[in-house]
Amino acid sequence: MATSPFRPALDLMVQYAEYHRDRRNILTHFVGIPLIVFSIGVLLARVHIHLGDLQTNAAWLVWALSTAWYLTRGNLALGLATSLVNAALMALAEAPASGSMASWLAWGLGSFIVGWIIQFVGHYYEGRKPAFVDDLVGLLVGPMFVVGEAMFMLGWGGKMLAEIERRAGPTHIRDLAHPMA
Repeated sequence: MATSPFRPALDLMVQYAEYHRDRRNILTHFVGIPLIVFSIGVLLARVHIHLGDLQTNAAWLVWALSTAWYLTRGNLALGLATSLVNAALMALAEAPASGSMASWLAWGLGSFIVGWIIQFVGHYYEGRKPAFVDDLVGLLVGPMFVVGEAMFMLGWGGKMLAEIERRAGPTHIRDLAHPMA
């Protein structure tokens, strides 16, 4: 059931974590989500936008809008880190977006398809559908979740991690031979 997209970062992370407790699934998201974000950057970078004297493209406009959302979820460090990672992916997307039509489509669609295949492999291990199926805001939370997981690994956000695990449960490796055990 979808709820407001304007919830605090902790609540969004907990809801997303409920769909991502298998460590293999989380690991696949470290590859799949950046590929998908990159692919969106590639595909949108060819759409040029002129706002008065400002010239940009749709990828940077989407980045700016998503950055505003990340920075207003109540956790400045997580919002800023997510926005910076997404900015790096948008910058990397510029080169393939400026290539030939065939190259642009190959990079954009190829990265998108491979990214989603990797995501669905992860959800096979999880034994659960992706979070966005129940709440489209999960498409925005995914990059924040991956960045948050990386930050947790680096020692940041111990209180947030503890609260996520308290509410969503600890991570584990699901036994595929006995999935109901």
